[in-house]
Formats: sequence, C-alpha cells, structure tokens
Amino acid sequence: MKNVIISLSIVTALLASCSPATDKKVEKVASTDAKTAPVSTPAPEKNNTSTSELPGELSELVPIDLLNSKSVNVYEKYGIEFSGNCYSCDLTSVSITKEIIIWTNVCDEKDTFEISDFSFSNEGNKTIFKTPERTYIVTQIDKAPVYELVIEGKKLELKNKRISKYFTTEKALPLFTEHDCGNFEG
Repeated sequence: MKNVIISLSIVTALLASCSPATDKKVEKVASTDAKTAPVSTPAPEKNNTSTSELPGELSELVPIDLLNSKSVNVYEKYGIEFSGNCYSCDLTSVSITKEIIIWTNVCDEKDTFEISDFSFSNEGNKTIFKTPERTYIVTQIDKAPVYELVIEGKKLELKNKRISKYFTTEKALPLFTEHDCGNFEG
C-alpha cells in the first residue's frame, strides 16, 4: 500500500511540475497569434462577448432631425425631417443586430444596403461598430430615446439613401414633432 501511495505521489508531482510549463507554452502561442493576426482574432471575440450587450433598440432606428435646438422638450427639439421624408424621399432607417447592419430607404423597403463584416463593443452610452473601411459610433444622447450617429473613416456613399445624424426608435417616433407632407406623396 505504501508503494502505491508513493508511486501516486511521484506521478502527481511529475504531472504538477509539467502542467505549468505546458500552460505557459499555450499562453505564449495564443498571445503570439493575437499579435500577428489582430484583425481576425479580436473581431470574433468582441462579437461573442458583446452579443448580450447590444441594445435591442438599435434593431429599429428611424431618422429624425434637429428642428429646434433651443427647445428643452426633446420631442419638440427633434422631429421628422420634411425634405428627406416628403420631397426627396432619400433618408435611411437602420436596423442593427449582432449579425448585420441594414440601411433601408424610408420610402422603399426593398431598397437596402447590408453590412455583415463588423465587430462591436459598448462604452457607456456608446455602441461602436467597426468594419475594415469605417467605424460607426451610435451614442444615446437622450432617454427619449434619441441616438446620434457618427461615421469615421472612408465615406459611405449610398444611392437613394442619405444617412441622418439623429435617430429614434420606431415606437417613439409618434411622440416627436411631425411635419405634414402636404401635397407630397412621401
């Protein structure tokens, strides 16, 4: 029995002394991979770690405009833009999920532009989406909810889809100041 206990102790000691060296080698390999391929390794990790952090409201954003900067009432300060909805009909709504960003013309639901190669992260009231060409920063600037969109990097040019600076959710849109389109068909 003593021999069995001594043998197990020796085997355990050998395994314990070998394990940290193996772990260190694995960590070095992982950190070396991360340094040599920063674009491919971190992007999926950001996407995976942030999936539960993506605000659900971003899945249905519609464009609004700053109408009265002096107003303290957020629903009068922002509202539906007349020209983009009624005259030129070129504004875009945006739907953002963890897999895809879809820009859609407000007057034609079939006129879309999709982005699926991106990663995202949250920093307080900001959600940052990164693609190889540009960075999209969506900041909630009011609890109403009002979001501001800033696009950095290569200019995003879309046919018949002008991107607004401010957005709100589809549910909150009726609460904002609305301009009548009059005789326009928008």
